[in-house]
Amino acid sequence: MKDIFDTQMMIRNFIQFLPYVIGGTFMAAVFFRWAIYYTVRRHEWFAREFEKRAHKFLDSEVGRKSLDISFYNLTKKVLEKTYYEVFAVRDRGSQGDNQKVMALSDRVFLIKPGCAWMVKDVLKQLRYLKWSKETPKLLHITKSSIDQNPCFNKVFGIIPMSAMNDLIGMLPGLFIVTGILGTFLGIKGGLVSLGGMDMSDMEGTKSIMDSFLHEIGYAMSSSIVGIAFSLLLHLVNVSLSPERVFSSLCDRFENTMDLLWYRSDNNQVVETNRFDENRDPVEALAEEALNLEISKSEKTMTLKAS
Repeated sequence: MKDIFDTQMMIRNFIQFLPYVIGGTFMAAVFFRWAIYYTVRRHEWFAREFEKRAHKFLDSEVGRKSLDISFYNLTKKVLEKTYYEVFAVRDRGSQGDNQKVMALSDRVFLIKPGCAWMVKDVLKQLRYLKWSKETPKLLHITKSSIDQNPCFNKVFGIIPMSAMNDLIGMLPGLFIVTGILGTFLGIKGGLVSLGGMDMSDMEGTKSIMDSFLHEIGYAMSSSIVGIAFSLLLHLVNVSLSPERVFSSLCDRFENTMDLLWYRSDNNQVVETNRFDENRDPVEALAEEALNLEISKSEKTMTLKAS
């Protein structure tokens, strides 16, 4: 009898704390889903900035007859310009509180190191592309670079992003199953108490039946809680979909490199300085501007001489 009583108490305590466990798990899942979405979204933001600067360069080249443009050097130039402008210059010149918060969040989520790693890895793979009239499989390079990025694959650089995202995707179904399990355990506990009914004792029978119905009603609440949090988490998963943003990230990066490939004439690697994410951004951008002015002056002098 004592064992039955202890079992009923364990079931009752389990059902009592089950809604709080589901609620706590829901809050943790929402936080990590947002963290994953934010990490992917910020890398997609870098791809959009890269795309924007590539289009700006191509627009400036309309009507020009520049020859012998190296795809590797052109891509390196645009990637470096993107990185220095969107990260380093902003961090140095940030004044408002909002910019400081954004810079802090980038550091917490390792966005800046992740983008720097991506720039270096993409350039490393582009060095060995054989030039041809057909566009190479730049999407494979983009995806492999992102998949191998240690800052992109782990939230806060600790928690594996893919495993966590898969677990969060399973939670809506687990919430429903857990809620139903709590309901059946409550019903089982209530049914055990029915074995002690004495039909000759109407008052005792009524008391047992009232207790049984109370247990059933309380057990049903676990299913209600499980279904409710399952629906809410499903809405969160649809709203904060890292898969959709990841697809946009890969497409933008690949399409931008495709455009640069079409504009290039070869893939000769003529490199003076390798990409350095810790380099003074003002110095790097000033050097680029100076080289651009020198190049324009040389072209002008060549035209006059001819």
